[in-house]
Amino acid sequence: MDLGITGRVALVLGAGGGLGGAIATALAAEGATVVVADRSREQAQATCDHIDATGGTTHLYTWDLADIEAGIETVDRIIAEVGPVDILVNMTGGPPPSPVAGQDPATWRQNFEMMILSIVTLTDRVLPGMRQRGWGRIITSTTSGVIAPIPDLGLSNALRTSLLGWSKTLAAEVARDGVTSNVVLPGRIATDRIGFLDQKKAERLGVPVDDVVAESLRAIPAGRYGRPEEYGATVAFLAGEQASYITGSVVRVDGGYVPSI
Repeated sequence: MDLGITGRVALVLGAGGGLGGAIATALAAEGATVVVADRSREQAQATCDHIDATGGTTHLYTWDLADIEAGIETVDRIIAEVGPVDILVNMTGGPPPSPVAGQDPATWRQNFEMMILSIVTLTDRVLPGMRQRGWGRIITSTTSGVIAPIPDLGLSNALRTSLLGWSKTLAAEVARDGVTSNVVLPGRIATDRIGFLDQKKAERLGVPVDDVVAESLRAIPAGRYGRPEEYGATVAFLAGEQASYITGSVVRVDGGYVPSI
């Protein structure tokens, strides 16, 4: 299937990570010019090298999403140097495992700016151009904890839930301009982040990490962790022409893991 995004400029935040790298790779395979953005130059370069080796086109930019002013300046540079952004994939790193009670207000503020305000601000930076051109895709990758809170991920569950309300509201505001806004939720996708969380859970419970993995597998109807490329393919489809009537939606890529309807 040709998704019709050849030559489109796609800015993928967090593209040095497992999910972000898979998304960047999937978009590049469809002919998009991919701006690989991450705070780690080494990880971002690895994504670029992988895509470039398969004939894709990439541009690398690095900054810390917690630095909103640096983000604004960098996005302006991207627009000037690469071109107007047609596809924006929002993704940020997650906070460490923690309870929701008893957190210092400064911790709440710091994580809100990194995980929420940075996304809202950068979206607002590219959105006027999308609306003017009559075409755009805003795709926000977050966590299944926003619909089924995950134990010991209190900060993430609470803060990222706001992205659902923001994305849904935005979808209604920009739909007539040819811009879609959707949220994608990963279940247990085999990435370093999931490996880290499994290890931390094992340490907290005092059990082998294999026991934690086995417990997760029993809860996944598909009987396995997902592959990053499966997640990337879903995001790429939402970025394509065929998905122009999908907006304001929350799409799960979880093998049936999340129990709620």
